Amino acid sequence: MSFLLQKPVVAPRATLQRKATPVLGARVSPVKAFNGVKPTICGQPRLVQTALPKVVPQPAVQENVRPVVASASSDASKPAEKKHFLGVAPLTWAKVIPLSLMFFCILFNYTVLRSCKDVLIITAPGSGAEVIPFLKVLNLPVAVGFTLYYSALAGRLSREQLFYAVLLPFIVFFGLFALVVYPNKESLQPNAVCDLLASKLPEGFAGPIALLRNWAYVCFFMMAEIWGSVVISLLFWGTANQIMTVEEAGQFYPFFGMGANVSLVIAGRAIQYFSVVKDNLPAGVDGWGVALNGLMSMVVFSGACICGLYWALQNLVVPRMTPISADQMAGSKKKKKNKQKMSIGDSLKFLASSPYILDMATMVISFGICINLVEVTWKAKLKAQYPNPAEFSAFMGAFSEATGVFTLGMMMVGRIVLGKFGWGVTALATPTVLLVTAILFFALVLAGDVLKGPLAPFGITPLYAAVLVGALQNI
Repeated sequence: MSFLLQKPVVAPRATLQRKATPVLGARVSPVKAFNGVKPTICGQPRLVQTALPKVVPQPAVQENVRPVVASASSDASKPAEKKHFLGVAPLTWAKVIPLSLMFFCILFNYTVLRSCKDVLIITAPGSGAEVIPFLKVLNLPVAVGFTLYYSALAGRLSREQLFYAVLLPFIVFFGLFALVVYPNKESLQPNAVCDLLASKLPEGFAGPIALLRNWAYVCFFMMAEIWGSVVISLLFWGTANQIMTVEEAGQFYPFFGMGANVSLVIAGRAIQYFSVVKDNLPAGVDGWGVALNGLMSMVVFSGACICGLYWALQNLVVPRMTPISADQMAGSKKKKKNKQKMSIGDSLKFLASSPYILDMATMVISFGICINLVEVTWKAKLKAQYPNPAEFSAFMGAFSEATGVFTLGMMMVGRIVLGKFGWGVTALATPTVLLVTAILFFALVLAGDVLKGPLAPFGITPLYAAVLVGALQNI
């Protein structure tokens, strides 16, 4: 062996004290005293080396080695290995599939309600697209009232109960509107009072008077308007962020967007189907009323599916998830406590001091102004082109279907444009399209008589061309 070939360590001669160098593999022991005198070398006790038997390592010999077979009891104690489908764990699929179906149903209802609210309020007697700005202003106190309602329930109900308490009023309202309110709209409208006010007040009060006359439609418009902000932003995304991890969100949230555009296509087709039902009805039957009943039935059924899917998530999927440990909860609380709280005034000063935030706020405000300026005028021209509620609704269904198809295509093209030209060129696409379509739209509106001749060979009128260009801009 190698350690037996090593030379013993020799102390230098200059040292006064000689140290004994033990040999590796030997045991050193002091010499016993003889007649009471211990032998020493230079005042140090003399050490002697006692040889130990040499141990030669032997390789282990395996004889009759048999593989150990686990018993049935040991297999039962070990957790079964989880099988992945397409590289995704079963628990993740159990979360993604119900959430995808929920998002589909919510966006389906949103598309149907958005079309129906425009048809009701724009084609109503004494009303038109000019009442939309008043409805936008009225939307603010409605949103504040709902916030107070939500805050009052949030402190008393559990998360699951709060979800149902917020969603069910929408479903009940839309169901009752189709069954009770719309068939009795004539008796519910204060026509006498509104006619009196119209004769006494200036023409500038035509918008508020129209809202009072069609108050039932206004309620439908408000409920349909806040469906998007409440059910989509608050309920759905709150639920998704509650049960999805960060990794799962990055992987599956883009597919939720694709599913949303598919719901636009299907909802648009459903709106067109029910809008043409009037062609097969006898004379004297309100075709739009029949279509409204069919569409609201689908909204109620879709709402019931949302409740069922949420119940399945909370009772079948969430209990299987790993709860957050107490240490993590304590750490998150500590982090929240360490954050500096700012008052409303300090928050506004902080936001105003950031050029980046000011630029983003300017873009958002400008975008909203452009959309609303074109939207009101476009819907006024749309009413002139389709004065019948069923025809108006059929066009809105086709518009929703085209929006879904076009958005799906742009999601594919946008990735290519972003990778080839960068973020700057991609971000400029939206304002450029807004500017070009707005110029074309207002040119058709203001100079319709001049463009009547050039458009005649194409078989369209300036009014219909303005409707198409406005639809392109709103897509």
